[in-house]
Amino acid sequence: MNVSPSKENILKKIRKALSHSTPLPFPQSEGNQPVFHQLNQEPEIEFAEQFTKLQGKFIYCINRQEFAFQLNSLIKKQDWQKIYCLEQELLGPLADQLGERLTITDLAGCDISITGCEYLVARTGSIVMSTAQAGGRTASVYAPIHICIAFTNQLVYDIKDALQGAREKYGNKIPSLITFATGPSRTADIEKTLVVGVHGPKEVYLFLVEA
Repeated sequence: MNVSPSKENILKKIRKALSHSTPLPFPQSEGNQPVFHQLNQEPEIEFAEQFTKLQGKFIYCINRQEFAFQLNSLIKKQDWQKIYCLEQELLGPLADQLGERLTITDLAGCDISITGCEYLVARTGSIVMSTAQAGGRTASVYAPIHICIAFTNQLVYDIKDALQGAREKYGNKIPSLITFATGPSRTADIEKTLVVGVHGPKEVYLFLVEA
């Protein structure tokens, strides 16, 4: 079969190209490098900045004593009467002071819900929770106000670090649900107007305690 000079020229170019490997045009896109820049400040500061940008309310406590004082003062100031908390070990001696205000049964009728968390993601200002916690799927969602108690040793940089931490912590028994809560509940489904507190708490407080 006769091949025209133009086709032969094309075939020669193809054969030559196939004889040499072509370098990847974007070698950094293969997942070997981090997508986001590393932090240039303390993770506590980065988390606080991102969390407050999303209308979260951040309180830093240098120790457990200051935490107990700050939380008790907030409860009294806001006059919260029904406090739902299944993880009462987080409250320490404050649990006795709150007395009858604390409940472990009336989530639907409470003023606030207090929970712990798995991790805090500094880059996004997210609280990471799971069904392995005592509150399960509901404690941080149903109450109108959610208060999360976290410690500085729970801070990680990015979402992948939180997921890796969960794998190492739980092994083959990964919780059935891992939630990333980033600020109060919000939606813009109704006429593209941002509304806070539709599908979850309208206010979120984060107490970060120095571990």
